[in-house]
Amino acid sequence: MKVYPQCAKCSSFYCSLVPLESVDEKALPSFCPMKNSMETIRSAVEKYAEENVKRIYVPATVTEKEAYQVVRGVLMAVRPRIKELIEFARLVNAKRLGVAFCAGLQDEAARTVSFLEEAGFEVASVRCKCGAVDKTELGVSKEYKIGDPSEFEAACNPIVQAQLLNEAETDINIIVGLCVGHDMLFTMHSKAPVTTLIVKDRLLGHNPVAALYSGYHRGIVKSQKRL
Repeated sequence: MKVYPQCAKCSSFYCSLVPLESVDEKALPSFCPMKNSMETIRSAVEKYAEENVKRIYVPATVTEKEAYQVVRGVLMAVRPRIKELIEFARLVNAKRLGVAFCAGLQDEAARTVSFLEEAGFEVASVRCKCGAVDKTELGVSKEYKIGDPSEFEAACNPIVQAQLLNEAETDINIIVGLCVGHDMLFTMHSKAPVTTLIVKDRLLGHNPVAALYSGYHRGIVKSQKRL
């Protein structure tokens, strides 16, 4: 029977404490991939020698390191995500960035583009409603429109967003608040590597982690019905 990784349930964190060759397999939880999937781990590690992987991974790790500084004797985070993104883009020699954004985050997208342009990048940006296509034309039943089912309601169009940024030949594409699922389609169709600057959470002001800690939202999470 296949044993799937369950790292979120681990309380030992051996993978953060000692090198792989020093790990005592008997001490690992039964669901640990370092016990059950070593062939996969070794195969994956070999891929980091590939140039297309190395050109992203090494700058990403440098960016991680430089996000911390010792301040008055304490190691502290010193960069917000937008600054990390800017510095990472510089490390990979990106020149043109793409921003795929939700219509509901027009202001945030404009601010993002402004920061990126001030940092010296050329930026192309595409709004999710680009194309002005009604939702029913994309296979969505009219009863799932947010407004009047008989009226035109522009569909989110993540594939158009991706293809327009592909044509712009962007080096990195940045998601600003795309809907769940639409972000997946955008990523699937983007030729450039994709990162997320803002993840959408309509209820919590785009801070989804709040629901994980708040008892006020637990009932909402458990009560949603399936279609």
